[in-house]
Amino acid sequence: MKKIAFAGAAVVAVAIGAYLTTTKTNSQETADTATEGAAIVSVTLPETLSAEAQVGKQAFDAVCAACHGKNAAGKDGFGPPLVHKIYEPSHHGDMAFFLAVQQGVRAHHWRFGNMPAQDGLTRADVAGIVTYVRELQRANGIN
Repeated sequence: MKKIAFAGAAVVAVAIGAYLTTTKTNSQETADTATEGAAIVSVTLPETLSAEAQVGKQAFDAVCAACHGKNAAGKDGFGPPLVHKIYEPSHHGDMAFFLAVQQGVRAHHWRFGNMPAQDGLTRADVAGIVTYVRELQRANGIN
């Protein structure tokens, strides 16, 4: 009799565990689906952008925003925010952006995968993008 009661309790425990795991997994999948593509950080915009940053914003929006999000806020499931302390000038200097565009980047700070090299951007385009990102960073306390 004790064996039957123990076996019954084990079956109930396994069923409850399976139910909780399934419920958690389904909820997590729903949460992940709902946030994919959402901005990763909140970005405060500068009151004004310099002329070079305005041109850089246009290039950023055309090429970079698909992964790095609007206003470089990152894009969940796609790419990291560039308005983040990891990309402050003392850690990733301006040249890092030029090299990333030219050569791509092997994933090392984030889990978005490798960034491929970007075609169709001139050095002047990248300089404008860097100016735009740096002005966004400064407006968000990243110097």
